[in-house]
Amino acid sequence: MVITMKHELDLSSYQVRTDLLSEILDKELKDYKREIKSVDNIKVESIFLDKESSLTINKKSGIYKTVYFEDITDEDNYQKLNKVLISELKEFFNLKKLTNLKNCLIIGLGNRLSTPDAIGPLTLDDIKVTRHLFTLGFAVLDKYRSIATFTPGVMGTTGIETYDAVMGIIDNIKPDFIIVIDSLCASSIDRLNKTIQITDTGIHPGSGIGNNRKELSFETLNIPVIAIGIPTVVEASTIVSNSIEYLFNHISYEIDNRDKKSLKFVPTISRDYKEHRNNFTKAEKENLLGIVGGLDSASSKDLMREVLLPLGYNYIVSSKEIDFVVKKISALLADSLNNSLLLP
Repeated sequence: MVITMKHELDLSSYQVRTDLLSEILDKELKDYKREIKSVDNIKVESIFLDKESSLTINKKSGIYKTVYFEDITDEDNYQKLNKVLISELKEFFNLKKLTNLKNCLIIGLGNRLSTPDAIGPLTLDDIKVTRHLFTLGFAVLDKYRSIATFTPGVMGTTGIETYDAVMGIIDNIKPDFIIVIDSLCASSIDRLNKTIQITDTGIHPGSGIGNNRKELSFETLNIPVIAIGIPTVVEASTIVSNSIEYLFNHISYEIDNRDKKSLKFVPTISRDYKEHRNNFTKAEKENLLGIVGGLDSASSKDLMREVLLPLGYNYIVSSKEIDFVVKKISALLADSLNNSLLLP
């Protein structure tokens, strides 16, 4: 977005932050290889990004598998998601030819003391660690790999760059491949706590809050790196922008259903218009909310971020039930990894 006043101000740097490839593809790239399937109402999207496309959207080329789900706190949904995730992880390991490799290092990025950022460390609490059994000469069933875990913490509390700590571990235990788990930042409240991204492109520790450290990837570590991320936070500007979009959907829903007598008995707060899409023209939106209403989604988010950043109000926020959800997601990831890492 460029605003012209006395001087020309380039606001291209004020782009809404997101770690999810799926949130930027349709806006910036029209031609790419994508496969979508649904299992028990759980959507799985696989994107194969080539080098040419990666340059267009400034994302690394590779495989991006994204699992979309709803309420993980429901036990039935939890079990269904667990089954799907185990299957998708096994498929991913097969794609990357990791199925028969026996030495795995799982790294849990994040800060245990900050709930939205604690998924990595909490997941490792429930991982079945086996490497010590192999090194000590115990008899281990053939189905188990040699699994080691490491929680590097955050640079603000350790004073050590995550990359340096990880390299030290790699030099000593020499794993065949690495799995990195981290919390992400989303640019849509629809994705919050409801998305799991699996990719072979590695990860930048701290990228979710704009605190980029040296990346952990095949290019920097010289061994395969599988990154698993879950968006647990969004920016305040994202919430404002999304609310405007939902406002139009709400108004459109009320207009389209105003002749339904049954709707009169449903309280406004209980009306489900999430999937309803408005057909308002740009002029109609401007009539409702002025020039702000006429902005497209990307421009609206850029504007809100431009407004909030100088004031220090573009907070990074999470949902009110984040404590409970993070525990459930961490348990899910641990269970899925424990089962998917069993040797065939």
